[in-house]
Amino acid sequence: MSAAINRVCHHLGLSGTVELPQTPTARAASFLITASEGGTLHLPRLRTVAEEYDPATRDRLLAGAMLPASTYVQAQRFRRWFRQQVHALFEQVDVLIAPAVMCEAPRLDDPTVMVGGKPASARANLGLYTQPLSLPGLPVLCLPLANTGTLPLGLQLVAAPGREAALFSLARKLEQAGLAGRCPLPEQQAA
Repeated sequence: MSAAINRVCHHLGLSGTVELPQTPTARAASFLITASEGGTLHLPRLRTVAEEYDPATRDRLLAGAMLPASTYVQAQRFRRWFRQQVHALFEQVDVLIAPAVMCEAPRLDDPTVMVGGKPASARANLGLYTQPLSLPGLPVLCLPLANTGTLPLGLQLVAAPGREAALFSLARKLEQAGLAGRCPLPEQQAA
């Protein structure tokens, strides 16, 4: 993944990096907020037709509905702090570039991905890079990197509020350079 990101940055003439503070905590806060809000939203329906939900989804929503309010409030407090930290990064850069996932997109029927050379749950790990960047509520555009392998790697472009045009402009530039855009399906590559 880092080679693909480096290729994009090299093409754009970028050499510096910025660090997001406390990304594991940001991921946890994002997960807790989403779980609590999703559980609360679905709870009335879960009480009447729980059997209509996928078992793993149902369990996740029920767990979210049972989170204490203090946990949700603490996650929201962290979110406000994290948002300020990320907004400050835009004093140094116009757009953040980050991986969307740590591996090639898994097949829909594959429940595992390789993380650090070891198999891991796809469901639990695919949000590793997207959850922290979705937490501050910034505009994010994800696009597939071209020619990276059998299945695409995802790239996130993140901008300050109101700067969506910068994301679309950068995505267009990457597509025109052949670095991002539509990726052929595995069956199309074999032909």
